[in-house]
Amino acid sequence: MSLTIGQCATLACFLEATAPKVGNVHRGADFDDLTYSDLITAAIGIGPIIEDAVKRRNGETILDAVKATREAVGTNANLGTILLLAPMAAVPRCEPLAAGITRVLSRLDAADSRLAYDAILLAKPGGLGTVSEADVSGEPPNDLIEAMRLAADRDLVARQYATGFQEVLGIAAPAILSGVVSGWDINGAIVHAQLTLMSRFPDSLIARKCGPEIARRAADHATEVLQAGTPADESFWQAAGNLDFWLRSDGHRRNPGTTADLIAAGLFVLLRDGQISATGRRIGGGVA
Repeated sequence: MSLTIGQCATLACFLEATAPKVGNVHRGADFDDLTYSDLITAAIGIGPIIEDAVKRRNGETILDAVKATREAVGTNANLGTILLLAPMAAVPRCEPLAAGITRVLSRLDAADSRLAYDAILLAKPGGLGTVSEADVSGEPPNDLIEAMRLAADRDLVARQYATGFQEVLGIAAPAILSGVVSGWDINGAIVHAQLTLMSRFPDSLIARKCGPEIARRAADHATEVLQAGTPADESFWQAAGNLDFWLRSDGHRRNPGTTADLIAAGLFVLLRDGQISATGRRIGGGVA
């Protein structure tokens, strides 16, 4: 089955939301203000918009996808994911993502910046606070990439715009694929990749809501889970369960939501490039 770009986006969000990632919403764990059904509904809603990204201004894709999500579920279910998927989906399928994303990002202009800022304000993400330069509540800058560079040290989604999607293409997608190649099912591969990212990059959403010290503690705990084993081991899942409990113990404020966005983006890369199937199996490599 050949997947369209819109289908890749929807399926990436579906696979990410379904996996039992620590601290996140999934099919066995809802938040008071965000549910698994919200995530799946939002994933379906943005598919047709992401499908047309290659023909549209990037800022329009972002804003329309946020509007579709708001209309469908009435909450911010996927802003970070949309910000990551939109420019990648704008790369023609025949062009490698690594080169294509650099070209797409280089063409962003003041209009894209204004539309992206409108989308962020509409989504109302939690814990943004204020900064002295390029604050989202102020006048949009003419250079969106420069604004993302200013935020790169405190927001991992912004960092992707500043670095050509370095962590998505170089860490998230390979980590998921490595898990599938190792023989883990897609859920195990996703959870392991989530913990790998968390251990290396303290989650931006946790840092914004709870402070950098708590984000660093979450990263250290993720490292401990990775040291406990692999998804093939009961010890891994026991340690993951302990971390999951700790992340949820503060009213879900320790939700590693930015890491989830990068996981969705990594899954999109693998689906777009035909490295995994719609069910998360390795294409050409047998049943994972």
